[in-house]
Amino acid sequence: MLDMAQHRDKGPVRIGDISRRQGISAKYLEQLIIPLKKAHYIKSIRGPKGGHMLAKSPEKITVGEIVNILEGGIDLCDCIENPDSCDRFTDCLTRPIWKQATGAMCDELNAVTLADMLERREDPGETR
Repeated sequence: MLDMAQHRDKGPVRIGDISRRQGISAKYLEQLIIPLKKAHYIKSIRGPKGGHMLAKSPEKITVGEIVNILEGGIDLCDCIENPDSCDRFTDCLTRPIWKQATGAMCDELNAVTLADMLERREDPGETR
């Protein structure tokens, strides 16, 4: 997604180009694109000048959204979203800290957009 954001001014981006630039297998990238297309974050263009591109502007896509789509959620423990997954749910002393940590992580990931990441790349010394 970040590679597509970086090269969005050049039109659709081919998986092979992303693979080469990022050092990631093209087959693995194809697997990642499927859920992102279904969620309408990527659109594909067919033909000789085709490829993939962001369906939304980088300012409107958060890291949290991407992680949520690709990971099926961001919870650090299954019991955060599904209390019935643990027999010790009602007596668990650690669940509150995992719930709080999950919330903090979600807040951070949802506060950063692809555009923010591109800006940080341009100014590596900048922090949030």
